[in-house]
Amino acid sequence: MSQTLVTQEFGIIIAAKNHKPTILNPDFLKYSGIVPTEWELARQPIYTQSVSQVAFTNGIVIIAEPTRVMFIEAIENKTVEEIAVAAIAKKYVEALPNVEYEAVGINPRGYVAFEKDLDAARLFITETLLSASAWQEAGTTPVRATLNLAYTLERGPFYLSVNEASLRNPDETTTPIVLFSGSFSYEVTSETPVERKNNVHQGIDNWQADLSAYQEIISKKFLGKTSEEKTVVPDVFAMSAAV
Repeated sequence: MSQTLVTQEFGIIIAAKNHKPTILNPDFLKYSGIVPTEWELARQPIYTQSVSQVAFTNGIVIIAEPTRVMFIEAIENKTVEEIAVAAIAKKYVEALPNVEYEAVGINPRGYVAFEKDLDAARLFITETLLSASAWQEAGTTPVRATLNLAYTLERGPFYLSVNEASLRNPDETTTPIVLFSGSFSYEVTSETPVERKNNVHQGIDNWQADLSAYQEIISKKFLGKTSEEKTVVPDVFAMSAAV
């Protein structure tokens, strides 16, 4: 098939106990050396007792919650060397070494677009990835499906969710897409703050290999081609799951 994977977003999620969302603010990030002082805010930060969010104009968003902190980067034709979110996540952990970190998730997300046929994204899941059977014939409209897959790779587990969605275009039309949301998971089992910090850093350091594995699995195993991917900046607010 001619479809190509578009890698749109890359995230690192660090699970933690008793993490205080209120600590996240632009001053803390800059004075602690986590982000460069010249980075500009994309919008006003969000501060509540349960969540804080800081977004920068370069496409990096940091979200803090009581049980996790998320570092998300939108990618626009960036080389591996230009992706900054992993280094930012490591600096955050360096600045807060006493937090009880529990796990690291490496989460790439991308999609395949089907511009010529409005029903092609649904058919890709129900007919290409799944075998046609009587279970698809119930109801008054064509069945829609979401796949949740679990792989065991050498470094650890890889979870992949495949579902139909739509991408809103600038002219207000929509393009049907199939979303591929991946997650590589690494546990943090060390007891002391120094060991935990090192353990978290080790998990984050897998990000390049994980991103490559994600792209290779989608391109070769789902699309049947060599890795031929490109990256774009996503508009996460324009993307909605199909109903």
